[in-house]
Amino acid sequence: MSHDHHHHHHDMSSNRIGWAFFLNLGFTIIEFIGGVLTNSTAILADAVHDLGDSLSIGLAWLLNKFSKRDPSRTFTYGYQRLSLVGAFINAVILIAGSVWVLYTAIPRLLDPVMPVVEGMIGLAVFGVAVNGYAAFKLSAGETLNERVLNWHLIEDVLGWVAVLIVSVVLYFVDWPILDPLLSIGFTLFILLNVIRTLASTVKLFVQAAPSEEAYIAIQEKLIKLDDVQDAHHIHFWSLDGERHVLTAHIVVARELTAEQRGKLKLNISDALQGFNLAHTTIELEYPDEPCRDH
Repeated sequence: MSHDHHHHHHDMSSNRIGWAFFLNLGFTIIEFIGGVLTNSTAILADAVHDLGDSLSIGLAWLLNKFSKRDPSRTFTYGYQRLSLVGAFINAVILIAGSVWVLYTAIPRLLDPVMPVVEGMIGLAVFGVAVNGYAAFKLSAGETLNERVLNWHLIEDVLGWVAVLIVSVVLYFVDWPILDPLLSIGFTLFILLNVIRTLASTVKLFVQAAPSEEAYIAIQEKLIKLDDVQDAHHIHFWSLDGERHVLTAHIVVARELTAEQRGKLKLNISDALQGFNLAHTTIELEYPDEPCRDH
């Protein structure tokens, strides 16, 4: 019964993310066309932002489906690390889009062009409605994926509120420079987030420890256990930033009976609770035993 409930919950999560993806992607296409027609770099900048969110949501949706598949002989850890490939591709597309927006917007600071304000207002209202509805759909979700994507969509709503405010101001005041200023502001915000994401993605690619503090805490917990003399060759890395992998060699302080070894394994398992470890490999060594990995 609990398995059926979990499966139903998983399908509901997948459906909500799918809804948000198609809404966002459809609107992003409308947005690019609208940005060109209204001659607004601010709308084009927000279109790049929404494209990034569409890619993130689409990736999350695919991974949500992939996560049902069992590990294979090729993907022995499963498919979680595909999210890193997706994050890298997403970052490259967003950087290219941001460079294009800056290339378009910066010259307009010197020679501002008045956009079609009525079209901007219409698109901004539509943008708040579509992104707001997508955020509302995902707000019912309980998974980490859904919560993260929901924040992305709330960011989008706030972006469209900014476009709406600027377009209303432009309707009453002839200040065309506000449009390229807003687009440059959006683009710099996107680049800041993309560079931060890219840095953390590269860190995961090269199998750095997800947290130095967690690494030290794991080492200390293992060494403090009864019957443990030393812990070395501790390798702590992450599949996708959420699910981590740990391997370690534990040197026992004395000869242990089968029952004592079983108890030590249970103590190790208890000590490692709370570190989000998806895969753990522990090798027990005796003090006079040469380490195979030296």
